[in-house]
Amino acid sequence: MNTTMVAVMLATSIVIGLIGLIAFLWGLKNGQFDDEKKMMQGVLFDSEEDLRHIANQKTKDNQ
Repeated sequence: MNTTMVAVMLATSIVIGLIGLIAFLWGLKNGQFDDEKKMMQGVLFDSEEDLRHIANQKTKDNQ
């Protein structure tokens, strides 16, 4: 493996890592990870219909 190929692979890895870091920071800034009750509701309610019902109730409560 020559040094040019190693340099290209390294640069590509750094760019992909930076894109992932920017996406993660963007998600933190926009509150994508703030829903701490979502996983617990998934455990409590078995079907998708139950989860939809709860989500509809929450949107009605917020309005």
